[in-house]
Amino acid sequence: MARQQERARRTRAAIIRSAAVEFGKSGYAAASLNRILEGSRATKGAMYFHFDSKEDLARAVLESAVERYGRTIDRWLIRAELGPLDILHGIFDEVALRLEHDIIVQAEFRLVIDPGFGQQDGGGCRMLCSTIRSLAVGAVDQGQLRPDTDLDRFTRTLAGALIGQRYIVDAHRGGPDLRTRFREVLEVVVQASCTTEWAAKFRAHGWRAQAQLEELTSPA
Repeated sequence: MARQQERARRTRAAIIRSAAVEFGKSGYAAASLNRILEGSRATKGAMYFHFDSKEDLARAVLESAVERYGRTIDRWLIRAELGPLDILHGIFDEVALRLEHDIIVQAEFRLVIDPGFGQQDGGGCRMLCSTIRSLAVGAVDQGQLRPDTDLDRFTRTLAGALIGQRYIVDAHRGGPDLRTRFREVLEVVVQASCTTEWAAKFRAHGWRAQAQLEELTSPA
């Protein structure tokens, strides 16, 4: 029984990964179930055992991406030696790595902006926005951001700028990589709202931690 369950888990994961490749390459409407099957090496019966439709498959890709965002956020939130803004930098740095190397997260980004795939619930973006605001509250409490910081505007501006940089990377090849672009966005937005004390420490030491590519390796 345990062996069968593990085989079923692996088959489901392979189908999700193949679906992510197909959605990322072709978009939702043009995605082919036959190509997804070929890429997963699963049978049609196995696919329909796990998923009812192409929409069901797309939602499974989104759910897998949200789980990855959650792991990223949790990994950085437990870094007690870091302040809120350094944690925020670590999260963005890892998200940039995922957008560059993780096919599931790449596909999620494509799906949530795909007009052919409706009824989105915000996916990883909603989770990141909530995390940005929570860490901004902590940054105010710890004297990193000024007490008069408009936290909602800070969150909207930062999240919107990050999403915009992701679009720009696709539209204009060359130039800074995504990690550099995300870091620049964070620094510009934070420096507009930070305290003079934090700014002085940042000029002296910079960001205290960055993401590692090997941390992203995990099963679908």
